[in-house]
Amino acid sequence: MKKLLAAFVFAALPTLGFAAGGEGVHLDKVDIDLTDKAAMQDGARTFANYCMGCHSAKFQRYERVADDLGIPHEIMLENLVFTGAKIGDHMNNSMHSEDAKVWFGAAPPDLTLVARVRGNDWLYTYLRSFYADPTRPLGANNKVFPNVGMPNVLVGLQGNQVIGCKQVQVVTDGKKQFDPLTGAPITHEACDQLTVEPNTGTLSEAEFDDKIKNLVTFLAYSANPVKLESQRIGTYVLLYLAFFFVFAYLLKREYWKDVH
Repeated sequence: MKKLLAAFVFAALPTLGFAAGGEGVHLDKVDIDLTDKAAMQDGARTFANYCMGCHSAKFQRYERVADDLGIPHEIMLENLVFTGAKIGDHMNNSMHSEDAKVWFGAAPPDLTLVARVRGNDWLYTYLRSFYADPTRPLGANNKVFPNVGMPNVLVGLQGNQVIGCKQVQVVTDGKKQFDPLTGAPITHEACDQLTVEPNTGTLSEAEFDDKIKNLVTFLAYSANPVKLESQRIGTYVLLYLAFFFVFAYLLKREYWKDVH
């Protein structure tokens, strides 16, 4: 029993370590649909073009992703594989871990299971919360993960986002506050507000949010490719157990009907 408990604790340590960043930060909700193959295809394209320069998804294979997402193998190899890998290979990047440690201070983590470790809402908020910070070695910081050792690779899509002060409406217990006499919104100055400078990105705010949502959808799929199949099988199992329970109850009643 002690060995099992120790094994559980050591297995949970990586999860606890990942969960430490961004405590107390408000997370934006994102609705993930794992049946939306178009969204996952777009997310896979974003992942291959913007993330795999540093990160890998080494517990996934290109072939499995292509088959699950309805991408022909030829298109997968031509548009989403940039390392010379074959269709049956794992999704490794071309960066050596030794070089990564020199450039970034630590090797970028594998992202296959990041949606399980961090959660979809955390990823969605984090990827939209980078801002320019000249004091950082790579010129960027993150509101959700302060002093993160990662550049803002999506700045070309989102635009140059900065953090500063602006008037925001006071919200108490989830309700916006208004002046009881004038009806005007009650505001206060908040100095942790993110703003994208106009005409600095190729996507609008709504388009960028959709792009990040699609990327998170792909990462959520990658973390558990069999989730939908498991849910489908689980439904049949529950129906079988319910059906079996009826006959088990009738059999039990038949056996015990003469027992007083």
